[in-house]
Amino acid sequence: MKFSGLFAALALPLGAQVYTPPKPQPAPAVPTDSAPASNNNQNQSQSPFGQEVPLLDPSAETVTVAGVTIPLGDSRVIKARFEKYLNEPAEDGEAAREYRENIDEILDLLSPQRLASLTGQRGSGPNLAEAFKLLPEAATYPGDARLSSTLAEAVYTAMLAKKDGSNLRMINEKMDEERANVARKADEMARNERANRLGQEKKVTETSEGRVEETLSPGVGEQSLRYQEHLRRLAEIEVLKKANVVRTEMGVVQSKTQYQVTMAQWFLQRRFQHVLMASRFYNQIWRDGDRTLRIEEDSDVSKLFSESLGATPTIATLDSLASEAIRDSEKAISAFEFLLERGEIHNASQRLMEAFALGEYLTPVATLPREKKRQVQGYITDLNLLYGAMQARDYGRAQELITSLKAAAKDFPAAKAEGAVAGYTLASDLAIEEAKASLLAKQSDKAAESIKQAASIWPTNPKLEEFKNMVGSSSELVTSRNDFDRLLSESNYREIAKRAEEGEFILAVRGDEERTAALKQITSNLRKIEGAIMQASEFSKRGADYAAYEQLARIREEFPDDPKLGREIELLAPRVADFTKAIDNAEKLKNRREPQLASALAHYLEAQAIYPDSELAEANIEMLLEEILPNG
Repeated sequence: MKFSGLFAALALPLGAQVYTPPKPQPAPAVPTDSAPASNNNQNQSQSPFGQEVPLLDPSAETVTVAGVTIPLGDSRVIKARFEKYLNEPAEDGEAAREYRENIDEILDLLSPQRLASLTGQRGSGPNLAEAFKLLPEAATYPGDARLSSTLAEAVYTAMLAKKDGSNLRMINEKMDEERANVARKADEMARNERANRLGQEKKVTETSEGRVEETLSPGVGEQSLRYQEHLRRLAEIEVLKKANVVRTEMGVVQSKTQYQVTMAQWFLQRRFQHVLMASRFYNQIWRDGDRTLRIEEDSDVSKLFSESLGATPTIATLDSLASEAIRDSEKAISAFEFLLERGEIHNASQRLMEAFALGEYLTPVATLPREKKRQVQGYITDLNLLYGAMQARDYGRAQELITSLKAAAKDFPAAKAEGAVAGYTLASDLAIEEAKASLLAKQSDKAAESIKQAASIWPTNPKLEEFKNMVGSSSELVTSRNDFDRLLSESNYREIAKRAEEGEFILAVRGDEERTAALKQITSNLRKIEGAIMQASEFSKRGADYAAYEQLARIREEFPDDPKLGREIELLAPRVADFTKAIDNAEKLKNRREPQLASALAHYLEAQAIYPDSELAEANIEMLLEEILPNG
């Protein structure tokens, strides 16, 4: 490095020093009352969980089949049942196999397209009696929950109602025969019976044409009591027939309604195989073409179908939806097994939850091996724990769970969860730092507000304990900060650096931008000075006092107020007096009002002769030569 006027500069007042205070900044404008205030309460009221975690939620309360949304009931119950299912063994024993064979055989016997089991040829059609005989046996399996027995009772009741209707129709037929006989007898009586003229009574009626005589014959013909009894009986038969017709129709409607209520209940319970069996029994019991579900118009069940389908549901609707649900459940289990083989546990867990929510009692779900279910049990548990940790704002625990989930499932979408954790933890940390700064500035109210905000964002933030300890030692921090300010005002930078090295001022200035910058500047400049002193000491040890002196003089130009640097130069000055004298003489001649450049050049050459490697002498010699001999 080449420079000029170094030693002359030592005698002049310099602006550079170990610490240069920053220029005062204009005070910020005070916000007016009209400025909108931030609503911290509104921000805090928002859930910290939100949609950050793409949670497989076993607590979903509905499931949709072909556009129809089926309520699942209490979410906590569903969650508990799903967790129990994950730990249960597969229902693949001999009893379970026989039960499913019975159900399949019942459905086959009731199918219009059923085939003869032995010949393979198309059979004679549905066999209601044989299917009915298998229901009691199916009801003995525990997993059936006696629903097959309930179905058998419903079918039996429907058949009795149908038989009662047949009996009433037979009664009406008998009444028709009786009516015909009574009418025939009445007609014969009116046509054939005549009154005996002896003892006839006459009724005389005066008219405009004269007297009219009418013969009355009481007790015979249309005037007889027997004839009147026939007419009364005919009217009575008509009333009884109509009453029987109404009774028959009401019995059929009531029987169908009770049967349909049972079917709808099983559909909502997701007992889809029993819905199929009940539907096919229904088609064999009632063949009148009336398949409309008789559901109260404003009931929840009615809204379930009308809002989803936009039309009145029928027996065929339940049959179709049950078949669709069974197919969807099979597809979900197939997808689950495929994803599980690929290690995509997150998506596999979702497919399994869908299959369970839809077809908890269906064969593909019930026969799934426990080993496969256990592969997602740990993942589901951690996922629920993550949900709870986020709800409780325990972001430290949440981050641990996110790491565990990412290791367990390569398809776990952690971006939103990690982003939420990072955002909330940062906000809490910043609020704590603000509280520390306010505490050191003796703004206790502001510190309390900031620490309250930090705790509300992240109640388990470990830095809250650090702040608590800081509050306990706040008096010491205030004392340290006052000492720092005093030493800074006294320009006692060496003492500041010493105590900072001992760790005293680090915490005291934290959060204060100006004091932190001052401490950083002081320690950085003193390290630079110490480095120059150490280098000069090495030069002196090798006998290069002139090089050592020039090294110290160079750094002294930048930091003229450092006492240690000044002492080092004073100690070294006697050993380089001839060199410094030549330099001083040259500087005086060069800086006169009328500079004597030639004489100054001579003294610089003298200094160079004393210390040939002097960068100072060389730089000034080159400068003076350019001024004395401008054309080279």
